[in-house]
Amino acid sequence: MEALLQLKGIDKAFPGVKALSGAALNVYPGRVMALVGENGAGKSTMMKVLTGIYTRDAGTLLWLGKETTFTGPKSSQEAGIGIIHQELNLIPQLTIAENIFLGREFVNRFGKIDWKTMYAEADKLLAKLNLRFKKRQVSGRSFHR
Repeated sequence: MEALLQLKGIDKAFPGVKALSGAALNVYPGRVMALVGENGAGKSTMMKVLTGIYTRDAGTLLWLGKETTFTGPKSSQEAGIGIIHQELNLIPQLTIAENIFLGREFVNRFGKIDWKTMYAEADKLLAKLNLRFKKRQVSGRSFHR
């Protein structure tokens, strides 16, 4: 089985710190994976290189067999790559549905947010995860009690 995503020989350094040295990662279709390691092992750096938040100093990224460089999270999302950062923060003034789809809003043919679709998709996700939050509930009131 061929990997959907391959990172090979990835290097990333910051002043005084070599965060990644020859790092590699393969992601295969239909498989669940976890990237685990000690604090400072480079997990977050690897994900930020993958999504274009950081530019790699060396190495190759292959997506669907083609060498690729993502210029930021939007370009990696448009290609179909999404990650959830461990430092994910909610915007307390937004609803649960708005936070779920922040940056990936559903739009209609006029370029306006399709609230009906967004709320329906939020309902599906919340039900799938067996969460009893109300999609229109403001997040700050939902999680910070």
